[in-house]
Amino acid sequence: MSGALVRHAGRLSGLVALVTALALGAPPTIAQTEVTEAQPLPAIPPLGPLGVVKSSLSRVLAIVHSQSAGATQAGKRRAEIRQAADDMFDFDEMSHRILAQHWKDRSPQEQEEFVRLFTELLERAYLASIGSYPLASITFQDESINGSYALVRSRMASGKSGNVAVEYRLFEADGRWAVYDVAVDGISLVSSYRSQFNSMLRRYSFAQLLEHLQSRAASLSAPAQTQKQ
Repeated sequence: MSGALVRHAGRLSGLVALVTALALGAPPTIAQTEVTEAQPLPAIPPLGPLGVVKSSLSRVLAIVHSQSAGATQAGKRRAEIRQAADDMFDFDEMSHRILAQHWKDRSPQEQEEFVRLFTELLERAYLASIGSYPLASITFQDESINGSYALVRSRMASGKSGNVAVEYRLFEADGRWAVYDVAVDGISLVSSYRSQFNSMLRRYSFAQLLEHLQSRAASLSAPAQTQKQ
């Protein structure tokens, strides 16, 4: 498979990372109230689709622009960014949708390995690109919910590219909203990978696809680029 896939995924991941510019500061705090033994803490309602996207990206922005230095702190920051990405994306669902009809033909072990390698590839592309783009003007337009599915729409003023539409597609499971796809100017990350992997699986074995994912993830030098530019 050519480098076009990785470049395209990196662009999408980079554009997703740019949305962190909306949160110019720390995530919103929850007002404190005096609590006694007879007054239990109120339950915090789960975040809606827009809240999930904003909260996770706000955390990433705060981490990327932190002033901590040194190898230990850099490793901690990378782990925190990965956790924020895990809280926002459902990599299992993304993997299932990308493999599509090929998913049911794979053993549970093969499915698990694909999810692991694909998650690592996307996380490294996300980490590699997040610090390489300047902050841009981001506007979240709205969210729309239809049953267990939702869309969060935003627009990004991105220098040479002009205004770019970034759409987050989410679904709800067990009371939690998570992103299963991102579309940039109508180009779906999931559909792009599905097309590339379908093409590969017509010519190569599933084991070879896994090997390719592993080699591509290893080739991405994410650590150095998570530092503040």
